[in-house]
Amino acid sequence: MMTAPAVTGRTGFAQSSSGPRIGQLDALRGFALGGILLVNIGQIMHMADIVDLRKLPIPHVLDLTAHQRFFPLFSLLFGVGFGIFLQRAQTRAPRPRLLLLRRLAALAVLGAAHHWLQPGEALLGYALIGIVVLLPLSWAPRWMNLAIGLAAIVVPTALFGSGFLLVPGLLVTGFALAQLGLPNALDRLGPHLLAVFVLAAAGSVAALLWQEQDPLNAGFTVSSGVAGLTMALAYATGLLLILRTPVGRWFAPTLEALGRMALTNYITATLLIVSFGPLLGLKGSSAWPTMLGLAVAILAVQALWSRWWLARFRYGPLEWAWRRVTWWRRVDLR
Repeated sequence: MMTAPAVTGRTGFAQSSSGPRIGQLDALRGFALGGILLVNIGQIMHMADIVDLRKLPIPHVLDLTAHQRFFPLFSLLFGVGFGIFLQRAQTRAPRPRLLLLRRLAALAVLGAAHHWLQPGEALLGYALIGIVVLLPLSWAPRWMNLAIGLAAIVVPTALFGSGFLLVPGLLVTGFALAQLGLPNALDRLGPHLLAVFVLAAAGSVAALLWQEQDPLNAGFTVSSGVAGLTMALAYATGLLLILRTPVGRWFAPTLEALGRMALTNYITATLLIVSFGPLLGLKGSSAWPTMLGLAVAILAVQALWSRWWLARFRYGPLEWAWRRVTWWRRVDLR
């Protein structure tokens, strides 16, 4: 039987080891990046997905498998990352929340610059919500934060479906999970993960059938929001289970490399899309097979690039710059 983890006095976090990265979280982050890329290309290029009041086949499949499925996972993991950062900063600095504030401010600057390339991008929102919501809640009890986060997911989903309104709840929930020490307990959650995966998969089937009642408005309905959350949970727990198998251990290093350089890969993907998308005739078109080809090409390049870079350097380029600004001192890149 697992005992409750000890809690530190200053930030309310469960005590855990402070140094090593958690590879499973990096793999989840890399997986989420790939799914987000499938969504972002069409949105950035303003591609047509409905012709003659009929949903085109590839956008329809993406509505069922990708849209609103990966951004909840990506947002949750950002909340977890903020929580882990504050947890570890408290062992290294007398004012850990000041470091988190500086980290969030730097992310806001980067997000504002990225917004010029991709209006509606996520980083600026993450930073502002972190400053306004997460920092004050870092003084609250961890179970209260979990309750607040879950409520802030369920209520907007029930009222409005999917969309940016879910992001505060996802960030707070991820932050609370870090406070509870869940990331460090992933290796001990095998049976629990399987149970959650089975329930989430069953819920996903029901939610998809519900979403299919109104395919033209997918992404703007309550059914889409419910399907997105249940499938995100099924994807996350399913991947964590696969990572425990020989097949999962084979491709885990690639996903982990993508996830360790998530910030760099997220920004560079946008640069590649706006550079090559128009050249491929994607802007305003319905050339969805070409879009899939571009997505595969970007992921392949980023997978190779990430593994090559991390074999030589400790951090991705933007991750290193972000860390240096956060700690406001020299950080060894090699």
